[in-house]
Amino acid sequence: MRKSAETVRQSSALNLKVRAQPHKGERAMKNLTFGVCAVALALSGAQASAADKPLLGIVSISATEANNVRYIQGATKAADELGWKVTVVDAAGNADQANAAIQNFAQLGAHAIVDMVFPFSSIGAGLAAAGSASIPVVTWGGGLGGTVAATNGSGGPMAIPVVDLMLKNMNGKGSILALTYHTGEVCRNREQVMDEMVAKYPDIKVTKNEVRIPGYFEDGAQYANAWLASHPAGAENLAIWGCWDDPAIGAIGSLRAQNRTDVMVYGINGNAQALENIKNGFMTATAWQDSYTEGYNMAKMIEEITAAGKNWAPKAAEVPAVLVTKDTVADFLTKHPDAIQ
Repeated sequence: MRKSAETVRQSSALNLKVRAQPHKGERAMKNLTFGVCAVALALSGAQASAADKPLLGIVSISATEANNVRYIQGATKAADELGWKVTVVDAAGNADQANAAIQNFAQLGAHAIVDMVFPFSSIGAGLAAAGSASIPVVTWGGGLGGTVAATNGSGGPMAIPVVDLMLKNMNGKGSILALTYHTGEVCRNREQVMDEMVAKYPDIKVTKNEVRIPGYFEDGAQYANAWLASHPAGAENLAIWGCWDDPAIGAIGSLRAQNRTDVMVYGINGNAQALENIKNGFMTATAWQDSYTEGYNMAKMIEEITAAGKNWAPKAAEVPAVLVTKDTVADFLTKHPDAIQ
């Protein structure tokens, strides 16, 4: 197993503890250190000493969500190889906590900071603090803008193969329940792609409901229950689309409870639960995001960014998604056995 991220100890005023219990199927999370929240970090006046290893600060929108977990694992692996320590703060979907975490990583003299999913436009205070301290900030799905040095994991391109398949399977008509999330740049971009593609089919009606972080499983189930009540079986083509897998998985619980086998379900990210649901016939398709490689590559790129200094040109370094369906899941898992663990 990969080395764990080093814990920042109580030697001054900083003591980060595990914020939440690991998500099902995420046993590897016990090898990572999480902040209770950005506020806990904000209250600390601790400074990194010169004798410490360089600090890579990671601020996650939901540090126990499966795709976030894989990214953190990849970044931690690269950090281990580079001789850095890693501290992860779970901002729990709260942009204010994300800004506070980035500001405090800047005060701690971090070597670099990773923003996971929060759009660059919502972390202006954090970017300003990091910029004043000459600390590079990179994003995963947060986009390029402001002083962001690099990004990957952008949401829009990953939605295209899933939405394209959904529209083909609906034969251009029917109803879609779209489970959205507007705080994260990734989901906003994926929703925009869906809107643009669905707009070409006037006979498809879309109902949108926004889920929360935390609470996406429960919200997905609740919204699906309400939507199913007004969309009886056999009346039209039906589909549920999640801007990532987990809300759609929540909706699957409602489908199974009502024995509704007439609704196609689509997600994005390709987490282990989604792949299991595809294997078992409950989910139609997902786009697998190799977030481990994205995290690993981004941490390695930080060395290039710091070496280039003012000569660095901000860029996106995307890793293509892989469409997974019931027809391809067996072959996919043969090639990527770790994806379902």
